[in-house]
Amino acid sequence: MSELRTTEPANPEGKGVNELLLDINQSRPTGSVAKPGSQILADMFTSMLILSSGFKYRPLVGAANYLYRVRDEWSLSLIAPGEWSSSRRAGFVGICLLQNDMTWTIAPSTQLSQNNRTSDALRRFYNAFVKSLDTDLTLEEVLPFYVDKLPYYPRLYANALSHSIFTSIVLGDQTATCCRDWGALTPPANTHLPALAAMNIRE
Repeated sequence: MSELRTTEPANPEGKGVNELLLDINQSRPTGSVAKPGSQILADMFTSMLILSSGFKYRPLVGAANYLYRVRDEWSLSLIAPGEWSSSRRAGFVGICLLQNDMTWTIAPSTQLSQNNRTSDALRRFYNAFVKSLDTDLTLEEVLPFYVDKLPYYPRLYANALSHSIFTSIVLGDQTATCCRDWGALTPPANTHLPALAAMNIRE
């Protein structure tokens, strides 16, 4: 997992101030509520997986997005698997939805039940996520409020995600809890991969 910092604002990368403020306002989380610890971690894992992809557009709440593993990188797209070549379809991870609280859910592809490069990459990402919780810091201290290396839109939505999760932590009276204690709530690394990808699907 990349080093996370919490003190710097989003970087507009040449965008005008008004456009940046509009993007920030449109990505503001709404409806954040207290959640069980396992749900908070599921929100973090799935959302950070999706936000690690290099998308260059503003996702809309409730609109279908499609996550792929392409040339050893995660890629979020508005194009469904049936519209891609067979090689691109082979890396299909699942259908992703942005929620009002700026967390993400994913309906996983059946391909994740197979042993292939995509499933291997997902397992590595999950192991890195679990490893990132092996620290004395609190969860609110490692939230990705600002990740310098992320492109503009992933960075913007990572900031929104962080505010959402922080609000849930506060509302649930879960602040000042060591990340290692949070880590005890994660599923084991040998969990069936589609279950890992879908661990935060909500009814």
